[in-house]
Amino acid sequence: MSRLGSAWRLSRAAFVLARRDALLPREYHQRLPLFARLFSKFTRLFAKPERADNPGERFAQALEALGPSYVKLGQFLSTRADILDPRFARGLARLKDSVPPFPHAKAVESIEAEFGAPLESLFAELGQSVAAASVAQVHPAVTTEGESVAVKVLRPGIEQRVVRDIEAMKLAARLTHRFLPDTRRFRPLDLVDTLARSLQLEMDLRLEAAAASNLADLAPGLDNFGVPSPDWRRCGKRVLTTNWVDGIKLSDMAAIEASGIDQRALAETVIQTFLGSALEFGVFHADMHEGNLFADHDGRLIAVDFGIMGRLGRAERRYLAEIIYGFLERDYDRAARAHFDAGYVEDDYDHADFAAALRAVGEPIYGRKAEEVSMSRVLLQLLEITDLFNMRLRPELVLLQKTMVQAEGVARRLDPSLDMWAASRPIVERFLRAELGPEGVALDALDDLRRLRSALRRMPQAIEDLADAAAHWKDGGVALDGPTVHELSREIGQARSTATLAIWLIAAASIAGALALWLA
Repeated sequence: MSRLGSAWRLSRAAFVLARRDALLPREYHQRLPLFARLFSKFTRLFAKPERADNPGERFAQALEALGPSYVKLGQFLSTRADILDPRFARGLARLKDSVPPFPHAKAVESIEAEFGAPLESLFAELGQSVAAASVAQVHPAVTTEGESVAVKVLRPGIEQRVVRDIEAMKLAARLTHRFLPDTRRFRPLDLVDTLARSLQLEMDLRLEAAAASNLADLAPGLDNFGVPSPDWRRCGKRVLTTNWVDGIKLSDMAAIEASGIDQRALAETVIQTFLGSALEFGVFHADMHEGNLFADHDGRLIAVDFGIMGRLGRAERRYLAEIIYGFLERDYDRAARAHFDAGYVEDDYDHADFAAALRAVGEPIYGRKAEEVSMSRVLLQLLEITDLFNMRLRPELVLLQKTMVQAEGVARRLDPSLDMWAASRPIVERFLRAELGPEGVALDALDDLRRLRSALRRMPQAIEDLADAAAHWKDGGVALDGPTVHELSREIGQARSTATLAIWLIAAASIAGALALWLA
């Protein structure tokens, strides 16, 4: 990819952003270096007269005009509430991934090329597109066996376009890193690399089929929830086929109301399905907007489009449950302890100070009406105190917070008076009972044993590396002075003591876990 080509595409993107006053928005002038403020004033000479008041909304409109890769950039940035100004994030949340469909003939061509067979051997019918997004579009179809299915087809040439756009974004990231030092802590190049990996995964529809299959397997463990299963015979890298969902989109509120579906129960299902899958199974649908959710005639919730999935380890799941439960019970010490135990807040900070910060977030919502209390807003405020305590949050938790905003928005639209905390309580309590009971203790013991086994497996190589280093020192490869040798000896002694203690603690925890399980 030529640098000249990347520079040209970047220039075009900059012009589109400037036309919407989204390149260097006027709202942030005071934060910019002098040359950037002057350049921003110059670019606004080209701006359109009709512009949104919110800088995030203007940015979203520009990304929609720039095409698929930039829409995905906006979606990715919307998951990073930890680095965005809250006002900007609210505007960016209005980003719409909806574009005109590509021709039906192109879809037929893509399907036949993917499977190396004529369309008629796979589908008796293939209808016109019913939903078109930046990466793919969906067609209703009937298989040769007579089954109604949904067929998702990648846009022709999307892979090549994404590669070109990513190169332009990398150039922008390098320029940002060089000329705007304050942005370096956000690692712009790493952000673009993460986006590139995400797009690569999303453009392989076999992975989406696997995610759909995974959720379909878990669905029976979640009340009133269903997922369309993939038709593996008709799934490939560029084509995904699932059974057809016969239901009402949650975006069609008029149809939902006319159907007589219990909207309060459906709203509770939205919240409990999201939290239940995240806490109990460690996997969640991470794009829960109204267009991806349906209600069938029995009032069951059906989810589609599994291009973005979130995954949580046991530590993250326990952390999330402890946080929510701490706020439910106004037990801010417990919520603070969860942050420290998970390693998100360093031990250098005072536990009481952090508990006080959590109290400042939680107490204002206590005693207020259910419709006035936003669970997602509470989590967002938790993210906003990260700078005060130098919190290290994992990306999957930020993705979870973004998805909770979506799920809460859908639930509130169905039932504005829904008590989010009451809907969440049974899920959180059930998870914590399992985690803190014999089963959870046994799982902790197994995790400790796995870590110990992994450490023991690495030990021979570590000893060999140490022997090689010692031989190198003996041959005069490294010279150490007296104070350095003394300091190394002290550190090694501490490390040996810590390692010994850790092994004994792991062994003790394993035995205690086994006893707890046997005595239960």
